[in-house]
Amino acid sequence: MNNNIFFFFYNLAHHFAFFDKLVVFIADIFPYLVILSSGLFLAIYLKISFSKNIFKDLLNKWREISFVFCSVVFATVFDQILKFLIHTPRPFLALPNVQALFSETGFAFPSGHATFFSALAFSIFFLNKKAGYVFMFFALLIGLARIIAGVHFPIDILGGFILGIGTAYLVKSIFAYFFKNV
Repeated sequence: MNNNIFFFFYNLAHHFAFFDKLVVFIADIFPYLVILSSGLFLAIYLKISFSKNIFKDLLNKWREISFVFCSVVFATVFDQILKFLIHTPRPFLALPNVQALFSETGFAFPSGHATFFSALAFSIFFLNKKAGYVFMFFALLIGLARIIAGVHFPIDILGGFILGIGTAYLVKSIFAYFFKNV
């Protein structure tokens, strides 16, 4: 079933040059824009971007900032541990006739992009539901683009989403235990 879902999405590629370039943009470049927009969102949401004393505001909002930061850092660490333990090849290495739209190295499971961006999306969701939905959409879009590009199987993306969401929830629970207002 994993291969069937993979080929359903992968077969969308290699037909139109514009679409392939759009997929590469969403899978490989767009994530940097999402990181920048999440930083901008947090600065505006936490009201630290337009203040006279940014350092004072950062100190006042350190719990929220460190919650988001810890969620993505711990998710990335867990992702790297699982990649070390589970050596899953990428689709373009495991399947004949699969040609990735861009090169990628390392093991595939779980997807580091899916892990990072789902942890980011859900940590933002726990702070602001509307913005969280937007970042969840971005995470889903990035994950699908990486399948279409031929660099991940659907199970890699799903595993990354589960790991990222679980890590964000775990960090939220830890912060809620130690700090009552996060």
